[in-house]
Amino acid sequence: MKLLPYWQDTATPFAGGASGPLEGKVDVAIIGGGFTGLSAALALAKRGASVVVLEAARVAAAASGRNGGHLNNGLAHDFPSVAASLGMERARALYHAFNDAVDSVERIVTEEGIACDFRRCGKIKLAAKPEHFGKLAASFEVLHREADPETALIPRERIREEVGSDLYHGGVVYNRSAQMHMGRFGAGLADAVARHGGRIFEETPVTGLTRLQGRRHRVATPRGSIEAEQVLVATGPSQNGPFGFFRRRIVAVGSFIIATEPLPKATLDAIMPTRRNATTSRIIGHYFRISPDDRLIFGGRARFAMSNPTSDRKSGEILDANMRTAFPQLRDTRVEYCWGGLVDMTADRLPRAGEHEGLLYAMGYSGHGAQMSVHMGQCMAAVMGGQDAANPLHGLDWPWVPGHFGPAWFLPLVGAYFSLKDKMQ
Repeated sequence: MKLLPYWQDTATPFAGGASGPLEGKVDVAIIGGGFTGLSAALALAKRGASVVVLEAARVAAAASGRNGGHLNNGLAHDFPSVAASLGMERARALYHAFNDAVDSVERIVTEEGIACDFRRCGKIKLAAKPEHFGKLAASFEVLHREADPETALIPRERIREEVGSDLYHGGVVYNRSAQMHMGRFGAGLADAVARHGGRIFEETPVTGLTRLQGRRHRVATPRGSIEAEQVLVATGPSQNGPFGFFRRRIVAVGSFIIATEPLPKATLDAIMPTRRNATTSRIIGHYFRISPDDRLIFGGRARFAMSNPTSDRKSGEILDANMRTAFPQLRDTRVEYCWGGLVDMTADRLPRAGEHEGLLYAMGYSGHGAQMSVHMGQCMAAVMGGQDAANPLHGLDWPWVPGHFGPAWFLPLVGAYFSLKDKMQ
């Protein structure tokens, strides 16, 4: 079993990074070479702006390249609850922003010719308990009427048309969802940035930020410094660098994934006949899909822990057992990949984008980042071009998480709390 992401092991890595010292002036410096930063850089470079991307490690190698490969439309929340909290108009606008996000990915894949196995497959949210189906059905009624008439309710007696397991009790299908190969998309997106004139500096962590005037900053790195008219912070849950404001508002939570050996078509037809993305209704639930080369990719928050080789292996063992419980058909199947990554969670699980002390930012995708990161990169590029209304997350208050200054010491307590809630609900 390989302790590395399937996406990275099965993609040709980006090889067009800039060399030499960092110096001079640019229109925009982007901190973070994940999907948000690369998407923004692409949009800006295509408009003729001079742009550099500063990535502490390798492009698309953190959250962007360590996820489950889903591009799911829809919020991370129960839609009526968001409407009750923010009002129906704002809830509907946020929901549609997630729809737009999947469209943004598809547009970039098409325009830039990125071979990443993009496919509109739909997603099903599965009821993990009988009582969960009633809650999903009630939420579906409001969602279908107010925001997404393309959704569909699948009753318990039809669930095997979607998933070959007796563990689930119905579900809701979101037909606009998609999937792709994250490693190939990340490398293709970086290639597109370089092709349009953007410069990407890998292994270049930002060590200092000095505000000069307005949005203009001097950005310091071990390779030198650069003066930028505007700076976009797209770091996600970075634990290093001068980003304390953001660290206090984001909790980095581990999420873990395994991938099986390639499966025969008969087995694929038995376990996932529609080949949709799938998520479950538990708080500490699972998500799964079929890869382009016919593996089952099965993930979840198996443990409330950070990702490292030891933690990934322990979490992989839990996921392996859970996968075989859901799909007894896989009892003799080998698991060939196991990896983990960090999810940048906000307290209310809504992403944030805006401006703080002259720094523009977009982050906090809370497990729905593969598509929203790409979309928000495009949106924030438009904001930097003077289109303030292009930010669909504008005006969301973002209080800090009390007692949180960096590494989330309280994760085991949070895990115990949510495990108890899962058992009681």
